[in-house]
Amino acid sequence: MAGGFKPDTHWRDSARHPRFFLVDARAAFPLLLFLLHIRVWTAVLALIAVLFFALLEKFGFTMNVFLRWLRATLAGPKKISALWWSK
Repeated sequence: MAGGFKPDTHWRDSARHPRFFLVDARAAFPLLLFLLHIRVWTAVLALIAVLFFALLEKFGFTMNVFLRWLRATLAGPKKISALWWSK
């Protein structure tokens, strides 16, 4: 088979995150915004988005895992099991 492609193993790549060359595809919207509206602030926004997704990938986070981590960090270590007003 050319290029190592096996027609019966297409399902194995279904869990991979989409990529546009070296960039995470989730950063494509800010890049598209930059290409349609070329200004300094859209270039900065696109660069920040690309760097953000690159950092997430470097630390092994997905967007869902990052949002859960952020929520847990903002909520703090104290978890209340009973409503404070019903005591």
